[in-house]
Amino acid sequence: MDNRPIAVFDSGIGGLTVVKQIRRLMPNEKIIYFGDTARLPYGSKSPETIVRYALEVAAFLSGFDIKILVVACNSSSSYSIDALRAKFDFPVLGVIEPGSEAAHRATKSKRVGLIGTYATVQGKAYDRTLSGIDRDIKLYKKACPLFVPIVEEGLYNHPIARQAAEMYLTPLLTHNIDTLILGCTHYPLLKSTIREVVGKKVRLVDSAQSTARLLHEVLEQKDLLSASKKQKDIDIFVSDVQNKFHKVTRIFLGKNGVNINKADLNV
Repeated sequence: MDNRPIAVFDSGIGGLTVVKQIRRLMPNEKIIYFGDTARLPYGSKSPETIVRYALEVAAFLSGFDIKILVVACNSSSSYSIDALRAKFDFPVLGVIEPGSEAAHRATKSKRVGLIGTYATVQGKAYDRTLSGIDRDIKLYKKACPLFVPIVEEGLYNHPIARQAAEMYLTPLLTHNIDTLILGCTHYPLLKSTIREVVGKKVRLVDSAQSTARLLHEVLEQKDLLSASKKQKDIDIFVSDVQNKFHKVTRIFLGKNGVNINKADLNV
């Protein structure tokens, strides 16, 4: 048993979808979250910059004696996992492997769609992971750069979200996909809008749920699950405090047991 905290980071608020699922599955675990709100979005940055940002955030989180790091950002998971594992001693999990495994279980036709940031779509991490699971899977990808700012602005139920979803998703549907990977942790907030556009026959894969389940498995295997019987507070750090972050945090996690702080990475 291990009562040290779990650390989770993302470029902004999207990773709270992962935190929500972790808390639902493991309410007695202490969670520390970092949202790099001053430098989002990561998806439009170069791979070198994404790796640098990830290493800086992980160095900050390592100061809390964490037992594991969850990279709740598809862009960062696409490029920085190897660098993080090489530099730090604690285990590092990304969202691509659990998301790919869930897509493999969900698809019947082996025609899978992926939506994400430019960095995620242009990277080959999902291609490699899915091919390693099943070489017969065909992956069709589409970058959706407007989705992150729509979510960050709290417009996920606004008509503009529906217009963007129709613009991005209609070309994917021409490939007769039966499964769609939400390849960004912001996207579950758009799930109802995406569902309206793709219809009920397309299965939506939310990597937040899959990541929380994999995290539990890893902690159990390594005997790192908390021995505490009480629900723990969540400490949230952001590189830039914004009112909308507080609003969305309350929507996800409620008002109680959540502490939001400004953090200086000293970079």
